[in-house]
Amino acid sequence: MANKTGLTTGRRGRPRKRAEQQRSIETRAAILDAAIAEFAERGFEGASIRAIADRLGLQHPLITYHFRSKDILWRAAAEHAFAQIRSEWDVSAPEESDLSPLARLRQEYTTLFRYTVAFPEFHRFMRQETLTNNPRLKWVAETVLVPLLDRLIPQIAAAQKQRLLPAVDPILFHYMMVSLTATLSGFGPEMQFTSGLSDKDPQVVEAYWRLVNETVFGADTCGKAARGSDARKR
Repeated sequence: MANKTGLTTGRRGRPRKRAEQQRSIETRAAILDAAIAEFAERGFEGASIRAIADRLGLQHPLITYHFRSKDILWRAAAEHAFAQIRSEWDVSAPEESDLSPLARLRQEYTTLFRYTVAFPEFHRFMRQETLTNNPRLKWVAETVLVPLLDRLIPQIAAAQKQRLLPAVDPILFHYMMVSLTATLSGFGPEMQFTSGLSDKDPQVVEAYWRLVNETVFGADTCGKAARGSDARKR
């Protein structure tokens, strides 16, 4: 209803406000996804807020309304990507669950793989920052990557203690897994030229990750753990 000043009040105003908030959330997410794609393609120096706006068909000022500078936008994009990964982890491998360390790691790296397959620009976005020594790489390492490692490293160490993973520095195991999750997004175009296999083909995607699962985690073709029984026999 409207009061004497003409302002909308009461229950009718609440759905409109919620709808506006939802649109704002969706707009921000679309901007951040487009920013990742732009930074992945052109690098930080070559990317521009105007080009990101053009990708979405938005006016340039709408981007700067949400993100005042390119640096702020880059950092928000990095946080946005890893927040989605963490959110999926909390669903597939919650820390309070009774999953074993090995089973939890399998789920977490599978989630990372699925994300890079669905959004290959993410891997290229991160790779761009490793090409030069810049403050963004230091920031993302301290702000985003270290908290992720604080979750993964104890799980890796626990699985190693159970003799289910190779006895190597856990950080080396982690970055080996990162490279494996990014193989299709990094080498997909080359693979298609050399073999005709497409990284967009669901059967190729499933075959590749099944190979990783069996090789690293000892999973059988149904995705069940095979090393647990082997470990109990030792």
